Formats: sequence, structure tokens, C-alpha cells
Amino acid sequence: MLDIQEIYNAAEVLKDVARHTELIHAPNINPQADVYIKPENLQLTGAFKLRGAYYKISQLTEDERKHGVIACSAGNHAQGVALAATRNGIKSLICLPAGAPISKIEATKALGAEVCLVPGVYDDAYAKAIELQKEHGYTFVHPFDDPKVIAGQGTIGLEILQEMPDVEAVIVPIGGGGLISGVAFAIKQLRPDVKVYGVQSSGAPSMATSLQEGKIRHLHNVSTIADGIAVKEPGVNTFDMCNRYVDEVVVVSDDEIAAAILTLLEKQKLVSEGAGAVSVAAAMFDKLPIKGKKVVCLVSGGNIDVNTLKRVITRGLTKAGRNYTFIIDLFDKPGQLAEVCNVIARTGGNVLSVTHERINTSTEINGCTVRFDLETLNPEHIERIRKELMEAGFKVLN
Repeated sequence: MLDIQEIYNAAEVLKDVARHTELIHAPNINPQADVYIKPENLQLTGAFKLRGAYYKISQLTEDERKHGVIACSAGNHAQGVALAATRNGIKSLICLPAGAPISKIEATKALGAEVCLVPGVYDDAYAKAIELQKEHGYTFVHPFDDPKVIAGQGTIGLEILQEMPDVEAVIVPIGGGGLISGVAFAIKQLRPDVKVYGVQSSGAPSMATSLQEGKIRHLHNVSTIADGIAVKEPGVNTFDMCNRYVDEVVVVSDDEIAAAILTLLEKQKLVSEGAGAVSVAAAMFDKLPIKGKKVVCLVSGGNIDVNTLKRVITRGLTKAGRNYTFIIDLFDKPGQLAEVCNVIARTGGNVLSVTHERINTSTEINGCTVRFDLETLNPEHIERIRKELMEAGFKVLN
């Protein structure tokens, strides 16, 4: 299906189109490993998808170009196809899930594509694209299960090996599997000793489940903040290539993804979407055997809606123990609130908000419930505040 020369050919085609995203040292990700980031979130369209889409479109015949192209996407492939088609003077129609981030929808339109919003998730957009392709004769550009697309994504593997010949492990996000198929194939052809690991969201583990069961499985539902990898079923080609070239696939939770997004933002000054951060989450939360190894985490994209980012930051702060809410039962008498605040201040907590509730059937008649939203340092700091509150005689409910 694919040979290494195809990936070298793709690299030549893309040299003046795709940005060579240089590795960034990220020692804060996991202190037990030597971690680097491959920041494809800094790509021209904000994600790696430009590579595969552009290479595929560059290889179309004149007849295929005349019919125009159609694609389905969770958002990032859409922008890659739109840019590639517009630059090559080809009409493009993109089917996107109606729930795709507004930023991705608007960016796709701005790059010259016509957009068709489809109720549901990626797989529903795929079905609609196939329907329109048959109806109007468009040339279909698959987001992941196409050899040319996979070859374009494989150029990332070449760049990693060129820049870091002594790399020992590469961690890659997985949705439909096109990215990891290209990266793993390129790396294993040139350096078979390098480990290639894949990561999915626990809310959309289609490839992980398929590999575990030895056959392609279709998930009935997917739910994750990592919308870019919310795929119900992997591709035929990508499943086969992952079976051959990927060493292990693990899953991470939405809370872990949120914490990874926050870490990238705060420590590395990089904005990542959920799909892009799963590789970092796997390294952060010790999902893979990378202790003592030189590791590259591929951050595949940064096209996250700002409202989603706000919610993710809040979730990430909570997961990291940086925010916490204490609910305390108090006697409703003067000075109680001040005493609680003194304990919190003495232990280094920062009060963000206080909610005082006197009428509550779960408390005594002369009691009240007070909710303290705090800024904290870490889980250990939270436990220290809890302990001091209890030693001071306060009843901590949460």
C-alpha cells in the first residue's frame, strides 16, 4: 500500500507548503523522561492535517480536479483540504459535524471552501459526504484512510528522525489512525528500534478497542472533549498499519486531557486542542513505559474554541489540584466565617468566592452551609487545608 519513497516524495511536495515544526524541549511534562514536543499546532492551518490533504490533492489527475473535491472532517482536515484546493484552483465542499467548534467552521470558510453542517459526529459527516460525492461526482479526499493522505502525515516521522536521530519513543494521537499510520510506517522503516505509541480518548477508543479484539469495531457512541479524534470506527488501511507498526495504544480520560492542555498552555506557552494534547496526557500520567527515555510527544493541533478552552482550563485546574471547593457546616453565629477564613489564609489558600446558605433542610436549625471556592497549589495543599479546618473544629462536608 505504501513505501518509504512515497513519503520522501510527499516531503518534497510539502517543503514549501507545510511548516517544519521544530522540536521543543518540555522537561515539565514528565520528570522521569526526557520529553520533547513536536508542535504541529503551530502548522499553517493549526494542525498536521494540512500535510496529508495537500499531498493527496497535489496528486489528483486533471479529471479529478475538474470535478472538485469533497471531504468530511471534525474540523482540521477541513482546513487542510480547503487550503490545498484553493491554492490549486479546485472547488471544495466540506461536510462538518454541526457541533464542530465555531473557530474550525469559520476558518474552513475563510480558506475558500463551501461548508455543509451535518447533525451528529464525524461519522455522520462522513456518511453525508459519501452521499453527496455519489450524487454530484466530486473527488473524495478521505481524512485518514487513504495512502496518499497517510504518506503526507508520514513526513512528520521523517522530520522527527532528522532532527532527533537518537529518539527512543514517539507518542501520537489517534482518531481514525491516518497520522499514526504515516508516522509509525516512516519511523519503523528507518529506525525499527524506536517505539511508536498511540493514544486515544477513553470516550472514543475505536482503534484501541479494535486492536484489542483483533478486528475493526464500530462504537455506537463517542463522547470526549477531544473532538478531533472522536471517531467511531478506524479505517481499513489504518487498522492494518497500526496492527503492524504501532507498539501499544492506550487511552486517557477527559480530565487527564484537560490537565495536559493546561500544562502545555502554562508551562510551554502552547495552545493545544483536546485531540492534540492526548499524547502529552499519556506522558504526564505515566500511561506508557517511557521512564529514562528520550521521547517525542506529537501535539497534533491547536484549533480549540476559546469557550471550550475556558471550560477546559477550569477542568484542568481542578484535576491538578489548583482549584477546590470546600463545603463546611457552621453554627450561624458571629465570627465563624472569619475563623474559617483565618485557617484558609494561614495555610496559604486563596479564596475566589464564598456562598453562604442559611436555609437548608440538611443542616441544624441554628446552622448554615458555606461553600468556599479556593485557589490551591496541589492535592497535598488541599489535604493540608482540610486537616487544619477539621483540627480547628469545623465540619467539612466536601
